[in-house]
Amino acid sequence: MSIKIELCAASIEAIEIARKLNIDRIELCQDLEQGGLTPSAGLIQYAISKDIETHVLIRPRAGGFNYSDLELEVILNDIQIAKKLGAKGIVVGVLKANFELDISSLEKITAISEGLELTFHRAFDESIDWKKSIDALIELGFNRILTSGFASNVEIGFENLKRMVEFAENQIEIMPGGGINAANIAKIINEISPKSIHFSGTVKSILDEDSLFSETILKVEEKRVERILDCIKKQPITKN
Repeated sequence: MSIKIELCAASIEAIEIARKLNIDRIELCQDLEQGGLTPSAGLIQYAISKDIETHVLIRPRAGGFNYSDLELEVILNDIQIAKKLGAKGIVVGVLKANFELDISSLEKITAISEGLELTFHRAFDESIDWKKSIDALIELGFNRILTSGFASNVEIGFENLKRMVEFAENQIEIMPGGGINAANIAKIINEISPKSIHFSGTVKSILDEDSLFSETILKVEEKRVERILDCIKKQPITKN
């Protein structure tokens, strides 16, 4: 079985590229420039209508992952909406003020997410003790953890990623993400042997330059995605 590819898709264009290139699944979000936020119901519905396995990022605001009770209420409502629209899974991260996993909130999230696959967001890399966090997420029933190896990107966190896969013992999937590109994907596949990998394939781009509301965004670049996919195809895939 080949490695599973997850594209971080934050636009209609990214959804279409995922479909064209036969990407296995997408993590659907909006506002990637802020690290990704919960996408609109319309965008969720659009992705699902294209027969793409869609996992929806549930993140109500930019910044850290310590949420108030009111924000948690929004998170739970957004999960219900994603579920009703037909999402295959959700991606979520919730921490306490001291950066430990917020177990109480995560229990509420897992209860309402029955039937959905659960991925813990890269908020994991801000938690205090990765071994303790992995154990807790296994106990909570999460399917996978998106992580850069307790670092700002996968290259810095490479050795930790190897340790995490070993520590998890196939009880939960460790999915590398954050800074994956054509230059480092071969090393990640050959030395970590992940079951799946996550990347966005984006570049900074000026949107509507002539408009009063012009913005610099992170825009998916099809050729960049294709280069990563080509590098993956060239690797002899081994499984844990």
